[in-house]
Amino acid sequence: MIEETLNERHNTYGVFADLARTTFAIREVIYAELEKRNKVLDPDQLYALEMIIVKIGRLINGDASHEDSWKDIAGYSQLIVDRLNGRLR
Repeated sequence: MIEETLNERHNTYGVFADLARTTFAIREVIYAELEKRNKVLDPDQLYALEMIIVKIGRLINGDASHEDSWKDIAGYSQLIVDRLNGRLR
């Protein structure tokens, strides 16, 4: 069962170590820029960014046409927009 899942993820998202390197590199740039600006994000904003970074890493290393990754990016962004407008979900 776990072998099937890991093989499926590999086929969709690429080699895990490559994904980790890409994701970490993007994350480092974002955190460095936030620190340079002395900028602190709300926890939900930071978490949404973290999840979006993972999705971007997957798109770069794996199947860029994987629709769910694009939907996830839009979804995390929408959750922040909703919260900023007083709608919590």
